[in-house]
Amino acid sequence: MSEIINSFNNIVVNLCQVLAMIVILIGILKSLVIYIKDALFDKKAFEALKESRLEIGHAFSLGLAFLIGASILKTILAPTWSDIGQLAAIIAIRTGLNFFLLRDIESHFKKKDT
Repeated sequence: MSEIINSFNNIVVNLCQVLAMIVILIGILKSLVIYIKDALFDKKAFEALKESRLEIGHAFSLGLAFLIGASILKTILAPTWSDIGQLAAIIAIRTGLNFFLLRDIESHFKKKDT
């Protein structure tokens, strides 16, 4: 029974990692399309840069959430203290990145509203 649970856990962890890669890749592609379209054809390079950064920021934020979930699931079965310490460090770093990323995105929307 534990082999089935371990196998299922590995499948879900890999799925979360693949989803993170897909989300980030789509975000990168959308960001590139936004930038190229606006910068080359509308001649609004500064606005295009801001819009593309927002798009990629959202993708990175969602990708980080998937990666945090994968990290938690990876250590959920019989973790050692070393695994728990590594997980805490990974979550702290990724959560910090996500916090500053979302703060930057929110500050952009506050500037846009005023």
